[in-house]
Amino acid sequence: MAEEFNIGALVLYKNNQLIAFNKPAGIPVQEDKTGDKALINLAEIYTKSKLQLIHRLDRPASGLALFARTDGALASLNEQFRERKVEKIYLAAVQEKPPKEKDKLIHFLKKNPHNNRTQAFEKEQPGSKKAELSYRYLGGTEHYHLLEVMLNTGRHHQIRAQLAAIGCSIKGDVKYGARRGNRDRSIHLHAWKLRFRHPVSGEMEEVVAPLPEGDAVWQAFQEILH
Repeated sequence: MAEEFNIGALVLYKNNQLIAFNKPAGIPVQEDKTGDKALINLAEIYTKSKLQLIHRLDRPASGLALFARTDGALASLNEQFRERKVEKIYLAAVQEKPPKEKDKLIHFLKKNPHNNRTQAFEKEQPGSKKAELSYRYLGGTEHYHLLEVMLNTGRHHQIRAQLAAIGCSIKGDVKYGARRGNRDRSIHLHAWKLRFRHPVSGEMEEVVAPLPEGDAVWQAFQEILH
C-alpha cells in the first residue's frame, strides 16, 4: 500500500516537537501481526527520525494520526490525554439515524482478545472499563447519517462499539453490525479534529484532517460540514 500515496502529501501539521498525518483507511498506524507496512514506518522514513505514537487509530478508519518527535512532546501529550484536556473529534457515517439529535453515551466496555471485538454493557462487568462519548447529529443523505463524535475516554473500538449499542452501526463495520462491508474493508469512521496545547509554547493548537477524497459517501457529506 505504501506505493499508492505520497507520504509527504498526507502531512497535516509539523514542527520540531510533533507531526500529524491524514491516515488513509486500511493502513495500520503501527505494525501489526499482518506485517504490512505501517504509517509510523513510512513517517519515520519521511522525517528521517524516530517517532512515537501518541494515540491509536483503528486500521479500517481514516484520519488524523499524531506522532511525537521528542520524549518531551510525548510526555506532554500523554499527560494532556490522561487529564482529558485533548479534544478528539471524529466523524461517523452510520446506517440508522440515532434516537436523539445529541446525547452523551456511557457504557462499560469489555474487549474479547479472541475475536478482537469489544462489547458494550449498560452496567459494569468484571474486567470492563467505563467509556464515555458525546455525539451530535449533523445531517443525512438518502441512505446514511453523519454524526460528530467527541471522545471523552479512549477505549478499544470505543466509538464503533458504543454507536452499535444504540443501533447506529458505522457504514462498512460488519464486526459491529453493519449490513455489509465496504469493498476495500474500510469503515466510515474518520478522525477529524484534534485540539491540544503545544508542548513547548503552551498555545492551543487545532489540527483538522480533510475527509477522504474519491469516496461517494464522504463527499456527499462535504456540504453539511461547510
